[in-house]
Amino acid sequence: MSETVSDAAAAPDRSGVEREPLVLGIETSCDETGIGIVRGRTLLANAIASSMDEHARFGGVIPEIAARAHLESMTPTIERALADAGVTLDEVDAIAVTGGPGLAGALMVGVSAAKALAVSLDKPLYAVNHLVGHVGADLLHGDGLRPAVGTVGELELPTVALLVSGGHTSLLLVRDLVGDVELLGETIDDAAGEAFDKVARLLGLPYPGGPHIDRVAAEGDPQAIRFPRGLTLPKDMAKHRYDFSFSGLKTSVARWVEKRVAAGEDVPVADVAASFREAVVDVLLTKALAACADLGVPRLLLGGGVVANARLREVAAERSAAAGVELRVPPLSLCTDNGAMIASLGAQLVAAGHAPSSLSFGADSTLPVTDIQL
Repeated sequence: MSETVSDAAAAPDRSGVEREPLVLGIETSCDETGIGIVRGRTLLANAIASSMDEHARFGGVIPEIAARAHLESMTPTIERALADAGVTLDEVDAIAVTGGPGLAGALMVGVSAAKALAVSLDKPLYAVNHLVGHVGADLLHGDGLRPAVGTVGELELPTVALLVSGGHTSLLLVRDLVGDVELLGETIDDAAGEAFDKVARLLGLPYPGGPHIDRVAAEGDPQAIRFPRGLTLPKDMAKHRYDFSFSGLKTSVARWVEKRVAAGEDVPVADVAASFREAVVDVLLTKALAACADLGVPRLLLGGGVVANARLREVAAERSAAAGVELRVPPLSLCTDNGAMIASLGAQLVAAGHAPSSLSFGADSTLPVTDIQL
């Protein structure tokens, strides 16, 4: 496999006309085996096999179970994506894969599969950053693919990106998707999604916690309990202006519930869920919109599985409009971990003339967001 700049960016079709690269993307950073196929910025397939049900009985993701599930799902999910896209492996111009960050064992399964495909098919391979891939999801279009919230059309850069999931809460400044991404801040303890899972367990709600807290909170009063907003006091903002902390919030909810139980009083689950959710949403958007104001960037993109939270999207739309900030949220099917976003980022690297990754790269569970490609 050549390590020079790929010819896929200008691959001619049978008529001799140049066409956009056809890229297959593989995502295995956590508990979802995602295979996506894109042609340039057009989404052709987004096949996902989730092992969430296998983790639910443990109340969280078990890395070894996730890795084994990826191994079992890889071939059938690739086959399903190819069938959905109506293409064959031989037609693919390049392979893209999540190189990190994520669970080490899970990443290794995807990386191994991608290397095997690249070698056997003699195709260029692009190992990309999972977090930057979430931003790349916003570039995709296709039949019936509409943004969950925000402006329809091309993503303008620079943009501030807030990525919120079970494993990551990160605030980025994206000046160039394939060349210049800066980490502004991140969680210093629990990610927002982890906090949702832990609070759900406190309230007797199933895993994963996000959807269940969202459902229950719809019947509650978000102002019933004033839970703390982590790292928002003046002394904290001086050092951690764009960083997040949800561990203290989780503990505060636990203490509040324990006091009610100790006093023999009923726990108003809906009000607790709504008040907790409001605290998370408030912190996320306060810091994200502060970054937009501080940096003079009137654009905010949301990504990650927690963006499925209805209240987060609602408040984001209201507060962004009030601040004069353009809000973008990709289609919800592309907010959770998926192979399409990895294929999209890979296609952009191909189009920009970046050389493929060397086969010597390894999965990097702590890959910094500034490393867009391995």
